[in-house]
Amino acid sequence: MSATNYQTTKAEPDASSMIETFRAIGYSIETAIADIIDNSISAEAKNIWLSYNWKGENTRIQIRDDGSGMNHEELIQAMRPGSKHPTEARTLKDLGRFGLGLKTASFSQTRKFSVLSKKAGFNTVFWAWDLDHVNTVQAWELIRYTPSEDAVSEIEEQTSGTTVIWYCLDRSLRDTKEEDADALGKFMEIMEGVKRHLEMVFHRFLEQGKIKIWFQERELKAWDPFLRGAEGIQIGAEEYLGEGNIIVKGYVLPHKSKLTEQEFKHASGPKGWNEQQGFYIYRNERLLVAGNWLGLFRKEEHYKLARILIDLPNTLDDKWQIDIKKSVARPPLKTRDQLKAYAQVIRNNAVNVYRHRGKEIQRKYPSFKFTPVWLEKQRHGKRFYAINRDHPIVQEILEEPSKQNLNDLLKFIEETVPIPLITIKESEEPESHGFPFENLDHEILINRLKEMFDLLVSQGKNQEEAKSILLSIEPFDKYPQYFELFTK
Repeated sequence: MSATNYQTTKAEPDASSMIETFRAIGYSIETAIADIIDNSISAEAKNIWLSYNWKGENTRIQIRDDGSGMNHEELIQAMRPGSKHPTEARTLKDLGRFGLGLKTASFSQTRKFSVLSKKAGFNTVFWAWDLDHVNTVQAWELIRYTPSEDAVSEIEEQTSGTTVIWYCLDRSLRDTKEEDADALGKFMEIMEGVKRHLEMVFHRFLEQGKIKIWFQERELKAWDPFLRGAEGIQIGAEEYLGEGNIIVKGYVLPHKSKLTEQEFKHASGPKGWNEQQGFYIYRNERLLVAGNWLGLFRKEEHYKLARILIDLPNTLDDKWQIDIKKSVARPPLKTRDQLKAYAQVIRNNAVNVYRHRGKEIQRKYPSFKFTPVWLEKQRHGKRFYAINRDHPIVQEILEEPSKQNLNDLLKFIEETVPIPLITIKESEEPESHGFPFENLDHEILINRLKEMFDLLVSQGKNQEEAKSILLSIEPFDKYPQYFELFTK
């Protein structure tokens, strides 16, 4: 039986309640502003201007573009929540999906925002959402208002374009005063974070000259997470997944020793080296997810040089579960397995660069063999580390064991402890490290223990005191049973 044969009644959502729900979707201010800029790019803007004017809780943030703009009917449609169905066919360059970005992004940060727009051949139009008005009238009702006549003049001077103005930033600036220096400082930190986020999210557009973004009248510079063009970078093979419409390409960034201090700091990105490792998922060249292993691996120090690009078309939004904020993507099960296999190769290469920066020298000069101070060895299936007796410095000092030479040797040993290698192995195989003197002839251990015990006794210590002292010394502390061989 068709549903049209049943009695029906309307169950329209309460306007104010629904908008408050939109506000709780979970945007950060940087993801919200990026969502607004998506609309500008979809409108084929060449320039986007982001500006703000500090006034405490009356601060405004304005995003203006020179895109195609909208006429009166188009603007009202754009202001309507759910203005496009997520399954609706879109152009391949469209960065939107749900028809909610403008509204949810704005509501997440402000209770009041205006949109002004001008389409070529039409007059400038503007409408605003005011949540206080919605609460009063209990209806999905726009008001014709703009807080800035200057913004109207700017748009009217253009052939076309759109301006979004946030003017009640209650989430971040409620009850702040213009003269509050601490509040200003925090706001400036927030906006610096916005700047770095935009340089990362839209870096491919900025690199290719498709758009220019002006931040307080200064042009943003692209931040390339893959450091392409840098000396020492390793680029993996490009692979095509799915039906050939998913591009995957891995990058192993250069070791710190290959970069200047400024280059190293710049390459760390908005969140730092460790947090920036992982997959970088792009949709129509717009970065959605930055530095995330998608639950396939943990983030660990020794993989921090691994970054992997994934390019998606917007036709895969549903399969990859792209969220409203365009900050979450979940690959299908089959694709996850393919990504994991590809990532393991890139991660292994990243570990090798992290561990052995000397390998680059070996590749350039193959006749010279890299000589470490420490060697990783296996003994009865357990791993341990030994001083390389063939190291030229070790050989020289063993041949002439003066006090100064021995001190030099100890210093070399201290300064070359293979911490990265130990960290990696401990993380991957925590049970595989050997116990001190495990599976070795303990004669040397017992002889040294007895010599030190006898020395302490000869110096006036009783047996219990001597035993207590030696049990506080590594590695004797791990073998208390041997005291029974020479104590009564």
